[in-house]
Amino acid sequence: MARKKVTVLGATGSIGCSTVDLLNHHSDSFQVVALTGGSNVQDLVQKSLLLKPQLAVIKDSRLYKDLKEGLSGENIQVAAGDAAIVEAAEMPTDTIVSSILGTAGLLPTLAAIKQGTTVALANKESLVAAGSLMTAAVKEYGATLLPVDSEHSAIFQCFENHNRKSVETIILTASGGMFLNKQLHELSEITPEQATKHPNWNMGAKITVDSATLVNKGLELIEAHYLFDIPEPQIDVVIHPQSIIHSMVTYHDGSVLAQLGTPDMRTPIAYSLAWPNRITTPVKRLSLAEIGSLTFFPVDLERFPALRLARQALLEGRELVFNAANEIAVEAFLKSQITFLNIVDVIEEMLERTQFTRPTTLEDVLEQDRLVRRETKECLAKRGESS
Repeated sequence: MARKKVTVLGATGSIGCSTVDLLNHHSDSFQVVALTGGSNVQDLVQKSLLLKPQLAVIKDSRLYKDLKEGLSGENIQVAAGDAAIVEAAEMPTDTIVSSILGTAGLLPTLAAIKQGTTVALANKESLVAAGSLMTAAVKEYGATLLPVDSEHSAIFQCFENHNRKSVETIILTASGGMFLNKQLHELSEITPEQATKHPNWNMGAKITVDSATLVNKGLELIEAHYLFDIPEPQIDVVIHPQSIIHSMVTYHDGSVLAQLGTPDMRTPIAYSLAWPNRITTPVKRLSLAEIGSLTFFPVDLERFPALRLARQALLEGRELVFNAANEIAVEAFLKSQITFLNIVDVIEEMLERTQFTRPTTLEDVLEQDRLVRRETKECLAKRGESS
């Protein structure tokens, strides 16, 4: 059988690294068309030498020379800049893994969708910021959107499309992050170093912080609404510290279907790469006897107000504000400019301040995103002046 062609957008990030690992393990089944990276040019060079793509693209144009020199003598085209990343997404392929962090992945993801191919989506922020536009484009161009997030992959595997009217609720599980057992007053002293160490998952800094604030689960709730066309009241969230059950679907007859596995992103990535088939992975196999017990708790919305704000944003059509304000606030926290608790405070303030509603065009998305980020930075500057 011919090898499946794959492009990886964001190959040097956490999801990208796991994807490359799987592609390397199954080099006889996959042919890599293009790899893109942000600013880690040496890592992109190493991955390109390993997988031999037709094209390697670095987002930071200043690093073009380094990329070209690193791949000198190889039969690999090189390019740099945002436009080149979009062009990589437009190259004919069977599957495109979209794992560029944040709304920076929006344009490349839309370009991938317009190919009418299979898009393995690990970039939840793009779907949150432009959910209606992206789902409309999927229908218009006949693309297939496969979720890579462990929670949404679990739902996808348990969701009976032919029986969707019988779905009662979908249940997203949340680990609660590394500060689940801390008192609220203790969180003001949390440092960026502490907030970027997740107990179960190996993720990037931004996503790990989002997990601790539960913003990540708010983004996933919004993403689930668009991916599965499920109304917000039918999406529940439960705290599950062990991260073994990745999510569940409840049906009207009382049946609950769940997908279980060890917390390793290579499992949902492998599912999206091989779909509708499956491939082997080197992940540790699940032993329920070894684990012994699984626990679940309701979400305390006083302890985790981000989930309440995410629902509010979805109902009011201001998901973009929720996402953009969070990205800027997390960036400020990681630079020690604000406290851990300030992150959600900033999101709430921006939801109260801004009058933007759900954008109807791509131009609206980009303009609103730019304005919200600018206003959030202004809000942070005023906070700094008053502190």
